[in-house]
Amino acid sequence: MPRINFSRRRANRALTTERVILLLQKEAPAFFNLAQVVGKWVWVQFKERQPREVTAGLAQLGFHWNNKRQVWQHPCGALTEGTESDPREKYPTYFPSDVKPA
Repeated sequence: MPRINFSRRRANRALTTERVILLLQKEAPAFFNLAQVVGKWVWVQFKERQPREVTAGLAQLGFHWNNKRQVWQHPCGALTEGTESDPREKYPTYFPSDVKPA
């Protein structure tokens, strides 16, 4: 399994939503194309299980796996308590790859 630099992972987890989107756009365009902003968090969801290289890459970028929702989530420095309801029903959501630059 690819090695994860945990100090970089910790630093990445503190990034703002905007910085996470820019990081994905620059370093992981495939993840950027799948990214969904849910409130202040960034989620990446796949239709099927991904190889370890992919999941290690997401972990390095600061994402964690949410088994309940079956998505990779990045807290963007805004750690919160879990909730039973789907955050996509409570918070505004959008796909950054769909947003046209100004």
